[in-house]
Amino acid sequence: MSGSIDSADWPLFGWIDDIRRPLAEAFGAGHPVALATLYRVGGSAPRGPGAQMLFVAPENAGGGSDIAASGYFSGDCIEGDVASHAAQVLADGEPRHLHYGAGSPWIDIRLRCGGALHVMVERIAPDSPAATELLRHAAERRSCRWHSDGTRQWVTVDEGPLLAVEEEPFLLSRRYDPPRRLVVSGGDPGALAAAQLGALAQFETILLRPDGPHQPPPFPVSRYLRADPATALDELGIDRWTAYLGATHEDHHDLGGCLAALRGGAGYVAMIGARSRAETRLGALRAAGATPEELDRLHLSPGVPGLGKSPWEVATGIMAEIMQALNPARERA
Repeated sequence: MSGSIDSADWPLFGWIDDIRRPLAEAFGAGHPVALATLYRVGGSAPRGPGAQMLFVAPENAGGGSDIAASGYFSGDCIEGDVASHAAQVLADGEPRHLHYGAGSPWIDIRLRCGGALHVMVERIAPDSPAATELLRHAAERRSCRWHSDGTRQWVTVDEGPLLAVEEEPFLLSRRYDPPRRLVVSGGDPGALAAAQLGALAQFETILLRPDGPHQPPPFPVSRYLRADPATALDELGIDRWTAYLGATHEDHHDLGGCLAALRGGAGYVAMIGARSRAETRLGALRAAGATPEELDRLHLSPGVPGLGKSPWEVATGIMAEIMQALNPARERA
């Protein structure tokens, strides 16, 4: 097996920011993986500490087979070399510590940003109890921490900073939060554009369309439900890594969904509609028992002012707000 990356000409693997989905897929097929974690950055760099890549050997890893990758560190400066080391880690199980850029022993590998990147690569077997725990916590939408010295790996249920590293002896500790989730209720072009953008942005995207068509939308989403938003949100469960967008334009659906999302502690709650309807909607939510603190978290007429009013422009502005709102939950110290 070589260290070249499959589909390197069109590196769409760099779109994957959360390695848990490809990890689950690899384990489902019985494949070990090599997990690479960026644990220290010097100077400027495209990704910060905690960024990860996952490498999986192809089923028939013969002499010239490429390795499958997910994630990225530099945008093509070092990925191929990391893949080469990952192939060795998969073969012999020995972790590697890699140093690129300023002060690196590999002077032939240059970083265009001029910084320095330090990466640890470790092998994870498909029967790893720690990895099983990691995936279980993700499925149950609970934060946890992955601890590894490169050889031993274990998981604890706590939060703390995104990444912590001890040098002597080396120990890496990385937090994993529940996957970011977007719930969109509605079926007009703007709602569908938001749902499709959410899916493309790697959100776990759920489209709600009360009494909508029986067939799912003509683009991939994680789930399609025909239930009332408030009922669906109660069944799904809401947390701070969830964003909710009410866009049915029917107040009995949108107001109920927003109230349920606010009370559940969703990280972002919004309702599409004309600004002229805002006071009426706020009054209805107050009458339904919404507190001032909850209403302060509600985005009415969401999006980026001046971006435009076409479905894609509105959806792009809303997705920008959602990413910004959910980011502190991922990067909090």
